[in-house]
Amino acid sequence: MNVQERSVAASSEGLRKKFGALREGLEAGLIGASGLVERLLIGLLTGGHVLVEGAPGLAKTRAVKRLSAGLDASFARIQCTPDLMPADLTGTTVWRPDQGRFEFLSGPIFHSLVLVDEINRAPPKVQSALLEAMAERQVTAGSNTYPLPDPFMVVATQNPIEHEGTFPLPEAQLDRFLLHVVVGLPDMESERKILDLVERETSGDSEAMPLRLSGEEVRAARREVAGVHLAPALKDYIVRIVAATRDANTVPDVRRAIEYPVSPRGTLSLAAAAKARAYLHGRDHAIPDDVADLAADTLAHRLVLTWRAAADGRTARDLVGPLLDAVRPV
Repeated sequence: MNVQERSVAASSEGLRKKFGALREGLEAGLIGASGLVERLLIGLLTGGHVLVEGAPGLAKTRAVKRLSAGLDASFARIQCTPDLMPADLTGTTVWRPDQGRFEFLSGPIFHSLVLVDEINRAPPKVQSALLEAMAERQVTAGSNTYPLPDPFMVVATQNPIEHEGTFPLPEAQLDRFLLHVVVGLPDMESERKILDLVERETSGDSEAMPLRLSGEEVRAARREVAGVHLAPALKDYIVRIVAATRDANTVPDVRRAIEYPVSPRGTLSLAAAAKARAYLHGRDHAIPDDVADLAADTLAHRLVLTWRAAADGRTARDLVGPLLDAVRPV
């Protein structure tokens, strides 16, 4: 290994350590949320967006705010309400009489990390405006198109137990999220630690983030994640899992419950997420465990159930387990 190669390797190792420190800092302030932390970092490393679903009080907003504290990048929080307008999200064009011209005033979407709280309370027009920003990394206002910052990431939250005054996300909108993470209630041990953590913070002894990653470091890490190796057999494994949602012979009972199966975007998302998980675990190659661990969060929100399956109380997440049992890595 020559001097240049050693320098590149050292730089790569230093970047991995920084992401490891960022992960530790997030977990220190989010008791029992290691899965959520990993998913947020996967979204950051892939440039994907994350939808977090959970009951009130499960630190969804806190997790994103803590992530923003570990990034040297702009952050904005949007609280969705039924009367929200697209311009409240994207910005608007105003007339400047003293200058004799129109000027575009950018909205909160023009930040590197955007938290969209209770996204299912936003009306369809706002959801559509958000869709363009998430998919195209740009905003169109009038006849002009404005690019969004790089890096750019949206983390949206929604509450599954309250439906009055909400607008369920359409399938096309859900498909724009790399991951759909469901946060459950903590166990007794974790809840006791949460109580201690909040008590310390109330007394002014809060745990600060150990570092702040720059935008260039995030972009460099994304380039490294893109270079993580996916073996041909692992690619076949990913494709076979997704194809099983369309094939009536692999798991017949599962296929009968599916109205619309996963599209190729699900395949690409699962592969990208598996690469990022491998990077976070210090590997330069992905393994079947990476794929299996992320399959439900990557694929379930891309499945549309038949009306009969929904009436029987089945969920899309219920179907992923049988798929993984039937489709085994080679």
